[in-house]
Amino acid sequence: METGLMRAFAALKHRNFRIFWTGQLISLIGTWMQNLAQGWLVLTLTNSPFLLGLVSAVQFTPMLLFSLFAGVVADRLPKRKILILTQSGSALTALILGLLVLTGKVQYWHILVMAGTLGTINSLDSPTRQSFIVELVGKRDLMNAIVLNSTAFNGARIIGPAIGGLTINILGIAACFLVNAASYLAVICGLLALRVKDAAKDSSPQEMVLTKIKEGLQYIRQTPVILHTLALMIVMSIFAMNFNVLIPVLARDTLGLQADGYGFLLSAMGIGSLVGALFMAIVSHLGPQQYIIIGGATGLALFQLLLAFNHSYTMALLLLGLTGIAMLSFITSVNTTLQLNAPDHLRGRVMSVYTLVFLGLAPLGSLFSGSVAHVGGAPAGLAVGAIIGMISICAVLIWGKHNPIPALDNNHDESIS
Repeated sequence: METGLMRAFAALKHRNFRIFWTGQLISLIGTWMQNLAQGWLVLTLTNSPFLLGLVSAVQFTPMLLFSLFAGVVADRLPKRKILILTQSGSALTALILGLLVLTGKVQYWHILVMAGTLGTINSLDSPTRQSFIVELVGKRDLMNAIVLNSTAFNGARIIGPAIGGLTINILGIAACFLVNAASYLAVICGLLALRVKDAAKDSSPQEMVLTKIKEGLQYIRQTPVILHTLALMIVMSIFAMNFNVLIPVLARDTLGLQADGYGFLLSAMGIGSLVGALFMAIVSHLGPQQYIIIGGATGLALFQLLLAFNHSYTMALLLLGLTGIAMLSFITSVNTTLQLNAPDHLRGRVMSVYTLVFLGLAPLGSLFSGSVAHVGGAPAGLAVGAIIGMISICAVLIWGKHNPIPALDNNHDESIS
């Protein structure tokens, strides 16, 4: 029998996943350095929370426009080849921004253009990458693989912002973008080293793209557990997960911090998320649980509300750590619930809707939070979002009380080493 510690790392027994996970971890450190640098750069150039929110909106609008079409592509084409293309494109955008900052020619509109370009690339990359994981580990270890991916993401969230803040103070903002561009090489080399069949999962006769999208949407509508889970994610994504807009403003205007202090706030959230990921990894063999989804969403809204009324740097670090735990538990459980309830030939399309909901609706959330923060500061943005999140949790509980989330069937395995 596997011990809790062994279960926590079960997906790493698959060679392909080990390679993929390692490359992601390296690249994500660079990504978090760039996220921090971009927010600080926009505030430095514009001194406007609204314009910071606009950058985030532009970056995630392509997710809203193209995610459903990307899901069809992810089902119809070999996923590894798609990912090599998208990761190369993301590296190029980081390199261009780094060079613009380094030469002193960067302007606000440059950031908007690069943000939109990166968002367009990510609209294809995200559903492809999400639905590719099952091909690396099989269904038995899927939730563990998703949690370990989140562990890498949040481990990088601890390291990346801390390094990024110090890097800005010592070497300047450009260095963060250039390091991120170089970090994509780890992912690209890892993808080339995988032993997978470059074959599409959807081999049905060719149909119109809109017909394929409709097929995926009909499945979601007819599957209550997916529909209710996505409904909660929609509201939380719009109103309660806008930290990329609110934390820079909170750090500078409310807490009076510099770039390094801002970086440590993001790192605190990453530490919390890592703790949550380790817990989720240990219990991942139980499958997604409804109480974790609801509890994670409730914690996310509650800690955000407390953060709105806080003016202590130390307490902000603690609250963001607790927020990280709650958000990680919520997101990984939602992700796994969707993937385990989606058939293989529709998984790309189901996860494209997840991408649309989780990332594609971010422009609405960014503009909402940026506008509220522009008028009332970061505390107002945090408080309003948290209250709406709490109301939505109650509404979804009432709506879906007769549709509990099923446990993972560990006897059904399609393991791929």
